[in-house]
Formats: sequence, structure tokens, C-alpha cells
Amino acid sequence: MYAVIKTGGKQYQVKEGDILKVEKLDLEQGAKFDFEEVLLVSNEGGVKVGSPVVDGAKVSAEVLEHGRGKKIVVFKYKPKKGSSSRQGHRQPYTRVRINSIG
Repeated sequence: MYAVIKTGGKQYQVKEGDILKVEKLDLEQGAKFDFEEVLLVSNEGGVKVGSPVVDGAKVSAEVLEHGRGKKIVVFKYKPKKGSSSRQGHRQPYTRVRINSIG
């Protein structure tokens, strides 16, 4: 059984017990919550595809931790001008565990 959920502008295929990083959610560590935007649910009975979401479907999850990803370097350079700028960025994320698909 698996589902496709949408959060943070991205889509994820998840199964029960999966641990994944999503865009930062404004929840406390250890909090339980539901993903309401379920785009597809597959089980033994077949596949249900929503338009745009599946009615009555939800994916229960738990927040494991919050963190920041690896640093990426943004380097801008203009030739023949002696101009360059360097900037770093670390994207915040939330690690969640999928508990159940309903």
C-alpha cells in the first residue's frame, strides 16, 4: 500500500514506516499530524486517483526532527568588472515518519 502526497510544493510517494525530509513544517518535535493533500492511494483493491485530491484519504505522520540541509554556495561573478559575491544557504527541513495511510 502506498500513497502520493503533496507538501511544500513537492510530491512524495510514501509507504507506512517511511522516513522522509520535507520542507519545514511549523510543528513541534514529536507532534502527530495528517497530510490532507493525498493525490493517489494504492491498495489491494486497486488505485484511487484524485482530481485533484482523493476524498476522505489522509496520511498520518509524526515529526521526528527539524534541521538544516547541507550548505550550498551561491557565487556570482561579473567578468572584466572586478565584481564577485559569495553567499551560502542552508535549507531548513523537517524529518517525518509515516505512521498510517487511510
